[in-house]
Amino acid sequence: MPRIFDTPQALHAAVGQALGESDWLQVDQARIDLFAEASGDHQWIHVDPVRAAQGPFGACIAHGYLSLALVNLFLPQIIEVRGIAMGVNYGCERVRFPSVLRVGARVRGSAVLVATEAVGDAVQAQIRVTVDIEGQARPACVVDTLSRYYPA
Repeated sequence: MPRIFDTPQALHAAVGQALGESDWLQVDQARIDLFAEASGDHQWIHVDPVRAAQGPFGACIAHGYLSLALVNLFLPQIIEVRGIAMGVNYGCERVRFPSVLRVGARVRGSAVLVATEAVGDAVQAQIRVTVDIEGQARPACVVDTLSRYYPA
């Protein structure tokens, strides 16, 4: 269940707070293959299970940018801002891929509201999303997202 903010302005009071976590998601080979098709990145460490089994990671791994793309799946499970005409992804301040994400692993997003600022009538929120890998100390991805919420 997402943390709900009734207005974009309500975000200002939550700076520094944890927003919650998404559901767990298993990253299977089909998802990795679909991302390879969409991105054009067909490197063998992602799409060739036989060769990847003999490679440095012992199995296929997800693209780093796939773990980043999952943030769009996780954020609506973590935060909901009401009273808006629209919300847009404005960009990212920082992206890191601390650990590989092996096929079959389960991941979830966790988020902290790092900062907010008024941009005209909108509120821009910097949300640090960590893509955690179940059973591992290091995450697959850490990104500071920038989202703009325009009031209704």
